[in-house]
Amino acid sequence: MNIKHNIYLISDSTGETIGRIFLALKAQFKNFEYNNHQFSFTRTENQIQKILELAKEQKEPIILYTIVDDNLAKYLEEKAKKLSIPCFGVLGDLILNFSKLLKQKASHIPSGQHTLEEHYKRIEAIQFTMNHDDGNMIKDLEKSDIILLGVSRTSKTPTSIYLANRGYKTSNIPLINENSIPNFLKEKAKLKCVVGLTAEATRLIDVRKNRMTALKEEHGTDYTNIEKIEKETKNAKEAF
Repeated sequence: MNIKHNIYLISDSTGETIGRIFLALKAQFKNFEYNNHQFSFTRTENQIQKILELAKEQKEPIILYTIVDDNLAKYLEEKAKKLSIPCFGVLGDLILNFSKLLKQKASHIPSGQHTLEEHYKRIEAIQFTMNHDDGNMIKDLEKSDIILLGVSRTSKTPTSIYLANRGYKTSNIPLINENSIPNFLKEKAKLKCVVGLTAEATRLIDVRKNRMTALKEEHGTDYTNIEKIEKETKNAKEAF
């Protein structure tokens, strides 16, 4: 009789990526019985501790994770090790580790391996994109596949994550003033896929007011001033 494992899939985002990677991974092993436990948006040590408390009560637990924060990932691995729970980041050699753990030889199906490689590429793109959100790490801009530009609340981050989930390393840069565009782009814009995002000023003012309401901040600022927003969008279009 085969041992049934309890698989814990932990992600600091939606969990879609790690779920798909696990599907590709399990396809490599014919005799693999398991229960699936998935945890999305895991971003604190407290959340991890609660998951580990559940896992330690189960038989044959195995943890797979996608966590961008290195400190949080290290915390998870250290705590799991103390509990003797196998724990793997998805960028590790999963097939080899699972082969040893399950005491089975992997089938090494070419299509399955190809799928895994695509998922690894996607995860790398997601990590890159999250690290290069909102104008961060400009020094690595040339490593981007796609660069998004736009004033505040033009959906730069959601668009970046969407593209990253399709394997594109994406950076996004907020246009605050005429100096917001890095010199690298001014000099070598034709070498990269650079996309300008915009929206009608009336639409932006509604989005920004909702944002400030959610943050419990005052509305009477330049951030929600229609004339200022119209000027922002005009300058952005000229920059594009």
